[in-house]
Amino acid sequence: MRRTALLIGALSGVTLMAACAPAQRPADGPPDALSTAPPRPAPLTAEPTPAATCSPEGIAITERGVSAAMGLRAMGLELVNCGDRPYELRGYPAVALRDADGDPVTVRILPGAKPITSGFDAPPTRIVLAPGERAGAALIWRNLVTDATVPATNGTELDVAPIGGRPAYPVALSGPIDLGNTGRLGVSAWKRSKPSADAPTPAAPPSPTTPPVNPL
Repeated sequence: MRRTALLIGALSGVTLMAACAPAQRPADGPPDALSTAPPRPAPLTAEPTPAATCSPEGIAITERGVSAAMGLRAMGLELVNCGDRPYELRGYPAVALRDADGDPVTVRILPGAKPITSGFDAPPTRIVLAPGERAGAALIWRNLVTDATVPATNGTELDVAPIGGRPAYPVALSGPIDLGNTGRLGVSAWKRSKPSADAPTPAAPPSPTTPPVNPL
């Protein structure tokens, strides 16, 4: 087993370490099931998806790229506080998938990714984002087909709520979430992102001026 570092997005600041190994048959799969198709190559996306519009609650959520190795996928998510007041997070993104027809995709959402791989199971912490600050998370899955009788699943549309119970927003994808027939998707907890070098620098306040002195 070898470890591969997955860097998701220039702005997310989340370093994702995943243990990538040759695809194995899941323990609960058919004993003689074999993959009917090799994993489809999914290179790191060259450009981020378009920026999201700031929501009424003052946040925007975007995809920040996908990294792939030996059938393992990791997609970065970024949440930015685009409002004018602090925004609190504690927990995992609440995600839902839809197919090309807009119909819901049945998938088991896992907090963390222990059944899928290692390195994504840090527990949630309380985060308070000031205006302009960002947090990152990741979606993790394997593109495996282990049973020819079960159709492979592709999620082509993604809805993300910052945490369960809050409104969900559509997130533009650079490519499908190709789950094969695994039927499960891991989600890491939100983590504060470090400031990015290409993030806009707040304008400095104007220097105070000395009022003119009336001549005597």
